[in-house]
Parts: sequence; structure tokens; C-alpha cells
Amino acid sequence: MTEPDMELWDLRVVVDSIGGRSVCGLAVGDSFELTDSAQLRIPEGRHFCVYALQSVLPLLPAKQRDLPAADWLERDTLVACPDPEERLVMRIERTRKVRLVSEDLT
Repeated sequence: MTEPDMELWDLRVVVDSIGGRSVCGLAVGDSFELTDSAQLRIPEGRHFCVYALQSVLPLLPAKQRDLPAADWLERDTLVACPDPEERLVMRIERTRKVRLVSEDLT
């Protein structure tokens, strides 16, 4: 068995605020999690808007890693959905650090 050789953060993306009308059916507090490098988990019986999801997905691999303190992505946690009517803002939270075997990952 190979020993873990890397660390990544598990993440939770939470709807932080909605400044307009919610046309996608999300509410403040709705969330999904990214665990064990690439496993997307949405709570059973819930959904997450694909347009909100597409706006936050490109940032998640960087947020999984420890970044230099001066890096803007280390400090910033908020992401806006592209729908101007909704003005939905999501917050990326680091939940736990996991040790993984890099050769097991894609």
C-alpha cells in the first residue's frame, strides 16, 4: 500500500446571499461539497443550479491547495453567479485537509 504523498482541502460551497429574485430555486444556506479531490456531493433531495456551479468550478482546484498568504485566492472566498437578475453569491469554505496518494488520482 502506497503512503499518502499530498494534501488537499475538502471544500463546501454555500449560497451566502441572494440580492435579487431566485429563479433557480436555490436559497441562502444551500450547498454542495467537493471531497477527496474530485467527488462532488449534493445533499440528498436538493439540487444546485448548473449556472452557479459553472461559475465556481474553475476556482475549486486552487482552493483545495494551500496558497501563499499574499495570493488573492487565499484571501477571497466569494464567487458570484453570472445571472444578473439573481445576484447570487456563494462562499467557498475549506472543511478538512485530507492526505491522498497522488497516483490514485486522475
